[in-house]
Amino acid sequence: MFLRLGKNGASDEARGRMVGQELLRLVDSIHRDKGVSKEILFEAIESALLTASRKRWGPHGELTVKINRITGDLEAYEDGRRIDPAQFGRIAAQTAKQVMIQKVREAERDVIFGEYEAKIDTLVTGTVQRFEKGSIIINLGRAEAMAPKQEQVFSEQYRPGDRVRAYVVKVQKKGQKVLIICSRTHPNLVKELFALEVPEIGDRIVEIKGIVREPGHRTKIAVYSSDPKVDAIGACVGVRGTRIRNIVEELGGEKIDIVRWSDSPDLFIRNALSPAEITAVELDRETQHARVIVPEDQLSLAIGKKGQNVRLTAKLTHWHIDIMTEEQARRIREMDRAEIYKIPCLPEGVHEKLLLNGIVSLRQIVAKGADHFETMYNLSAEQASTLIEYARKREEEVQAERAAALTAQAEEKQAAAALAASAEQALAQAQAAAAQEAKPEKASAPATEGSAT
Repeated sequence: MFLRLGKNGASDEARGRMVGQELLRLVDSIHRDKGVSKEILFEAIESALLTASRKRWGPHGELTVKINRITGDLEAYEDGRRIDPAQFGRIAAQTAKQVMIQKVREAERDVIFGEYEAKIDTLVTGTVQRFEKGSIIINLGRAEAMAPKQEQVFSEQYRPGDRVRAYVVKVQKKGQKVLIICSRTHPNLVKELFALEVPEIGDRIVEIKGIVREPGHRTKIAVYSSDPKVDAIGACVGVRGTRIRNIVEELGGEKIDIVRWSDSPDLFIRNALSPAEITAVELDRETQHARVIVPEDQLSLAIGKKGQNVRLTAKLTHWHIDIMTEEQARRIREMDRAEIYKIPCLPEGVHEKLLLNGIVSLRQIVAKGADHFETMYNLSAEQASTLIEYARKREEEVQAERAAALTAQAEEKQAAAALAASAEQALAQAQAAAAQEAKPEKASAPATEGSAT
């Protein structure tokens, strides 16, 4: 467009006006189509013209290039003296055009970056465009997002054109492009889905206190209502389960446990382990350990498939949780007390004093720290340090031994169950065979006259 600048007289002025009008139309068009600020575009063109002029004449003087924002007229100055823009020439104009295109692309990138940076920690919706090295490329309209392999749920399969909703975790500039990283595995994906489906969350009547997730399998979400008249769980479930059903469908059938939050650790842990029936919860606040006691027939339900229920509960409540039956708890209490008496580095009478003061496990000794035993039990610094070191090491050994014992016990139960199933199957086969033998043989049909011999 700069090549249309005239050389002299009225022709130069007329053509200059034409160039100015074309420039304004170009800026307006890019502003409307790309959403780039007009001022950014004007500054980009001025910068491009300045670059072009320096390439043309070299850095001889102080150059200034300005575009009139109203008329589009171009004004150029060298050391404060106005010069004829027509002198830029064909090469300079081409260079200016290239630099301008680059600036426009950068400005467009910055607009997209700003738009999607503001969407970090929110949901976006798009369509699957293609696949690149295991990543899903999602078309968001104005930009493309990427869901890397580690941000995908193993059970979800997509094809080009499929609609997908994802959680934006990161937005960054990469060359001339904007890299938008999305996730289908992030726990906050579920949190944002609840915010969309449950108006009471947006109104801040119902609050999500915590959320943990094993993508594709199960999510636990803790909710609380600030209004006694509004049931937090009921609000999240919806009438006839409509709200929770929409979320489960969006997650491909992933199971969701809605847990009533409580500031009481005992009650919160009970709620989180539901529907398992809990007999008692013993809390050690110093070590943040909870011993949950359940009936024998509730043990498997409380632990969950492959330990999933107790694992998610521990993450949600921020407590280390051991689940056991009453008999197992009784044996562990006895073993814990026995471990206290086994401590070799304590003066006479200190073992009994520890138990009387409620220190009934090696874990509690480690949590108290050496200073406590120097002050409360008159141990020397060396004795207290030796005690803590012994308790820490022995506690690790005890936990490893108990884990191995529980594993062996579980394997024995599985083997016994498999043996019983095998015996039951063998018995059923024997009964079926006996029943077959007991049936009378069918009489053979009489030969028909005239049959072939």
